[in-house]
Amino acid sequence: MSVSSIGIGSGVLTSDLIDQLANAERAPTELRFDRKEEQVQAELSAVGRIRSALTDLRLPTRILSNPNALQALNAESSSSNVSASAGTGASVGQYSLEVTELAQAHSLSTASFADKNVTTLGTGTLSIKVGDVTKDITIDGSNNTLEGIANAINGEEDLAVNASVIDTGSGFVLVFAAQNSGTENAVEISVNDTGDGNSADALGLSQLSFDGTNNHLTQSVEAKDALFSVNGIPISRQSNTVSDAIDGVTFTLTGKTNGSPATVSVTQDTEQVLGRVQDFVDAFNEVKTILNEVTAFDPNNTEDTGLLLGDSTVRSINSQLRGVLSQMVPGLDGSSVRSLAEVGISTDRQTGLLSVDDDMFTKALTESPDDVVALFAEQGRASDAQVSFSTKGSNTVPGTYDINITQAATNGSFTGASVIGAATVIDTDNDTFKISVDGTESLDITLTAGSYTAAELVTELQKQLDADTNLSGAGAAISVSLDGSGQLQFTSGTFGSDSKVSFTAVDTNTLASLGIDAIAGVDGLNVEGTINGEAATGKGQFLTGAVDDDSEGLVVKVEGSSIGDRGSVTFIEGVGDQLVDKLNSFLEFEGIIGAKENGLKEQLEEISKGRAQLDLRVENLRSRLSLQFTAADILVSQLNSTQDFLKSQLATLTGAKDD
Repeated sequence: MSVSSIGIGSGVLTSDLIDQLANAERAPTELRFDRKEEQVQAELSAVGRIRSALTDLRLPTRILSNPNALQALNAESSSSNVSASAGTGASVGQYSLEVTELAQAHSLSTASFADKNVTTLGTGTLSIKVGDVTKDITIDGSNNTLEGIANAINGEEDLAVNASVIDTGSGFVLVFAAQNSGTENAVEISVNDTGDGNSADALGLSQLSFDGTNNHLTQSVEAKDALFSVNGIPISRQSNTVSDAIDGVTFTLTGKTNGSPATVSVTQDTEQVLGRVQDFVDAFNEVKTILNEVTAFDPNNTEDTGLLLGDSTVRSINSQLRGVLSQMVPGLDGSSVRSLAEVGISTDRQTGLLSVDDDMFTKALTESPDDVVALFAEQGRASDAQVSFSTKGSNTVPGTYDINITQAATNGSFTGASVIGAATVIDTDNDTFKISVDGTESLDITLTAGSYTAAELVTELQKQLDADTNLSGAGAAISVSLDGSGQLQFTSGTFGSDSKVSFTAVDTNTLASLGIDAIAGVDGLNVEGTINGEAATGKGQFLTGAVDDDSEGLVVKVEGSSIGDRGSVTFIEGVGDQLVDKLNSFLEFEGIIGAKENGLKEQLEEISKGRAQLDLRVENLRSRLSLQFTAADILVSQLNSTQDFLKSQLATLTGAKDD
């Protein structure tokens, strides 16, 4: 008998009754699951809001943990002919700039031609030099028109010159324009004229020469360097944009000052810093507002009670944030600024929200910029002028650490074997050598032939070493000088055991005339010593704190040659830096936010399992009731049949009696 046919026999034990009994069994448990799931989903959503707000807080906090963010500077010029900007490394100050000459890019032009792609200019080779790059360009019957030559030149990579054909209205002119300004980028063109065999005249291809001897092109724009002075000190540069005269300050020269120097003022950009602080405060207040909402308690209205009231995760976040923001920063004891409150960032006692007193903050930033930087960002302070804080590790504990040096760092060097005389002749027997600096070997270094004084020889050696592309490409710096005895000395620009100088090849008479042989010099030494009384690891001039010590990961740079006590270094971890670490720990995969979310998700999984078990239990109840109802229905049906039979028999007996 099917479920749908249950009750046919009795008319009472129907499938509707089974549904009602099953629903009665399901309803209380399902209601409990629904309420629990709704609660957990709401808590999960609240935790998600907290995660999102903490993530949004991390960026402005990270910005404030960068010292440069609190050292924003403005640069203003009193002249329209000079503009300036200040960046990393700049210092507050005022500078007087007088511009006497602007840099110009070299430009050469040909005579006028009737057309650009018909008239031919001969054949041969153009050797074009711009800066340190020289390219030989073949001119033949396929490209010896104005347009063809321009295309051939523009097709050369690494040649900083543009060739173009200009229609003057009365003819066509080929123009060679240097891409960069300055005398070092002047264009030189030497010609090997194979068309008429004469490379010196102004006919055929040689009419394009401009090499100092045969100048057959018109110099339409002279190559010039920018000439200017800063506070009376003369300076020249190849470009009108100058970023290497004063650390962190870039000048753009647009015109001559004509005797009226421009005053460039570099000042603290307090507005920009205040904006960054306000961004941090706004982001923190958003976090705090959400935390207040989810932990709210109203004894008169339980419906307004926060979803996460009493939750240990939220309590921990609140406690750790409050601990960072309310403390006096370790290491700033005795400083003019030690806490956020002392720069005008105060906390509302009831809500925990932050607010900024702009005037108080500006005053603190103006009067004590270093302390304000240390309040937010990491900072190291050394008592020895030749010892500086470099960086810290994840395990470095803020504090003050003594520095003691047992071996100073040195450069790798090579010292010549003989004294350089008053005049040294450089010729084919001593003009070529190869040198290795910090593991990079030079190309053949060739000195210019001639007679040199000792000072002139040093200058020539330095010039040729600086021009070597192998060394410069690897960043291998080396300086040449005369030691106290008048011997040549070659010194690597780096420090430590990797700093090495050796000559790998020399000319026939180099040892006799210059004191240089194909041998190794003296390798550099790493700095050695202790930090906090523990043996530290030296690499070049950098000393790193020992593992398992409070100074672990602390890196200091030790300059100079002094050994023994070198004072102390204080590592200060500002509020911003500390807070970034806290936020990272909250938000990382196994942080307290992730643990809370995982716990809530596990509860949802348990509810899902409970629902499946409930479905199974109710289904089993249905099956059991169906069997019981079917059996009862069959019994009732049998009783009804018996009843009908008895009624029929009784009716028959009653009818017979009546007869």
